[in-house]
Amino acid sequence: MHSTSTPSPVSALSAISTKHSIWGTSIRFTILTTVLVGLGYPLLVTGIAATLFHDKAAGSLVYKDGRKDGQIIGSELLAQSFISDQYFHPRPSAAGNGYDATSSGGSNLAQSNKALVDRIQGSIDKLQQENPGKPVPIDLVTTSGSGLDPDITPDAAAFQIPRVAKARGLSEDRIRQLIDEHTTGRQIGLLGEPRVNVLDLNLALDSLSK
Repeated sequence: MHSTSTPSPVSALSAISTKHSIWGTSIRFTILTTVLVGLGYPLLVTGIAATLFHDKAAGSLVYKDGRKDGQIIGSELLAQSFISDQYFHPRPSAAGNGYDATSSGGSNLAQSNKALVDRIQGSIDKLQQENPGKPVPIDLVTTSGSGLDPDITPDAAAFQIPRVAKARGLSEDRIRQLIDEHTTGRQIGLLGEPRVNVLDLNLALDSLSK
């Protein structure tokens, strides 16, 4: 016969105590990591960003007349619609309701899609009437991945010089100079491509008339 041994009361209490200790440690660790990683770290990073890069952390907002207490007229990070001949126009938006940030995204249409081909060709035909004999820059007829790109290439800005100069009664050389002044080069000379922020350029245009 084999005898079965019954755990002593001391052993049973020790097992229960160990189990409770593991649960207690797990709960305390979860609370600690939640406070540090879920609250402390985001607050620290947000505080640093707000202190060192306040404008960017706040959305790179643009204010009327450059005054922080003035009316917000846009963001340097988001395109907006300009349809007047007196202004430079941004890249097209893939969103059906303009440059709404809630509708960000490309069209996802293939290059062979007839709707896309017809739209691009229609834009090319319209722009060639605006500036006959000049090749149309690709970014003036295609959308960006987000559909909200606030920048255009210097070539796309230069293509629009005759229209803007005529509408404002300014010389093309003066408009070209303004584009050069608002062209941002590659980051650290290597990353990205030269670009022109459309909103900044149009605000500079308005300042010429004051």
